[in-house]
Amino acid sequence: MASLRRVKVLLVLNLIAVAGFVLFLAKCRPITAKSGDSFHDIHPRAEVVNLTARGISSIQDAVLKRLSLLEDIVYRQLNGLSKSLGLIEGYGGRGKGGLPATLSPEEEEKAKGPHEKYGYNSYLSEKISLDRSIPDYRPTKCKELKYSKDLPQISIIFIFVNEALSVILRSVHSAVNHTPAHLLKEIILVDDNSDEEELKAPLEEYVNKRYPGLVKVVRNQKREGLIRARIEGWKAATGHVTGFFDAHVEFTAGWAEPVLSRIQENRRRVILPSIDNIKQDNFEVQRYENSAHGYSWELWCMYISPPKDWWDAGDPSLPISIQFLEIIRNEVIIAA
Repeated sequence: MASLRRVKVLLVLNLIAVAGFVLFLAKCRPITAKSGDSFHDIHPRAEVVNLTARGISSIQDAVLKRLSLLEDIVYRQLNGLSKSLGLIEGYGGRGKGGLPATLSPEEEEKAKGPHEKYGYNSYLSEKISLDRSIPDYRPTKCKELKYSKDLPQISIIFIFVNEALSVILRSVHSAVNHTPAHLLKEIILVDDNSDEEELKAPLEEYVNKRYPGLVKVVRNQKREGLIRARIEGWKAATGHVTGFFDAHVEFTAGWAEPVLSRIQENRRRVILPSIDNIKQDNFEVQRYENSAHGYSWELWCMYISPPKDWWDAGDPSLPISIQFLEIIRNEVIIAA
C-alpha cells in the first residue's frame, strides 16, 4: 500500500497545481468592455469571481474524473500483480474480520495435499485476501494511549524456508498496512535456502514491483537455521530498531508505537508483542490473554501468566516485565 499511497499523494499534488494555475489565469484574464459600457460600469472583481467559479468547477470535475480513472488504473495494475500469482488483494472476501474461512467440498479435496505439506491450510490461504481485516483486541486503554511522533524507525525481518507464498505475502501486506509509514524503514525477507520455485523469481518480482525500495530479499546459499538466518537479516537492516518475526503473522493496528516507545526509553530492552493465534485449518483469529512466552525443559513453547504485581496494578495497558522480556500487544501467528 505504500507505493499506492505515494501515487495518490503525487496525484493530489498535481491536482492542487492545476487548480492553482487555473485560478491564476482566471484572476489575470483581461476584461474587455462591451460597446456602450464605460470603464466605471464594469465590475471586474465580480466578473473574475464568476469566471473563476465556472472555470474551476468544470476543470475540477474533469481533473477529478481523470484522477479517479488514474487511481483505478494504478490499483488494477497493482492488484494484477497478485492475480498473476493466483492471489487476492483488498479488505473483503473469505476470512474478513478474522472470521473462519471455508472451502467448498470440491476445494476441500484439493486442499488436502498442501495442508499436509505446510502444516496449515495453504490452499485456503490462497483464497483469503492478502489485506484482509482482522480484529483489534487491544484493551480500550491501550487504544487511548498517545505516543511521541519522534519514534525510531523499525526494520521488520521475516525468516522463512519453504513457506507458502500467500502466507509470506500476507505477512508483508499486514506489516505495511498496519505500521505507520514514517516508522517503517524496510521489510527484509530472509530466505533460508528454500526449494520452492514460487519463492524465488515470483516472490522477488512481486515485492519489487508492489513495494519498490521498501522490501528487500536476502537469500542464504545454504540452510543456516533460524538464528544465523536472523543474523543475516540483521546485517542487512538499516533501521534504528530491528524486529524479528516468523513469515506467517498478521499485525493489527497500533502494534508498532508501544514497542518503539519502550525501546526509545531504554535501547537495551527486548520487546515481545502479545501474540494471538491464527488457526491453522480455517485462519480464524483467536484472542489469547496477555501472557509471557517461555520454554519448557523439552524446549516446547509455553505461556507464562503475568506476575502478581502486574495483576494488582489493574491496568491492562501496562507492559508485562518478566526478567528481560516485555510483552506488548499486537501480533498474531499461525499455530501449526
